[in-house]
Amino acid sequence: MSGLDGLDRVAVLGIEARGFHGVFDMERREGQTFVVDVVLGVDTRQAAATDDLADTTDYGAVAASVVALVEGEPVDLIETLAEQIAAACLAFDGVRAVEVTVHKPEAPVGVVFADVTVTIVRPR
Repeated sequence: MSGLDGLDRVAVLGIEARGFHGVFDMERREGQTFVVDVVLGVDTRQAAATDDLADTTDYGAVAASVVALVEGEPVDLIETLAEQIAAACLAFDGVRAVEVTVHKPEAPVGVVFADVTVTIVRPR
């Protein structure tokens, strides 16, 4: 996982929210469920030493910001959504890098499929 090498990782997986992202009218009108995984590249040593939430990244707040973006202003592409989520994660103190995977399991693909995902890795 380049970009996260040498960093500790805090992962929040399976964050679900309903959004209206997509290029087709029915996606914008009806919406669909999106699932997001974020892996935060952090240094957990200080938090481990002090056992204090103030010395780490609040992953609950990170998850809430992800939901706000998924439920917020629609974009055409999940690549764009992933980029917005990465930027929001990197805005949290202590996050040095992030891996974001956006799942679009209800994408209008036209064939039977299990999932569509976009994964990006962004350093600070």
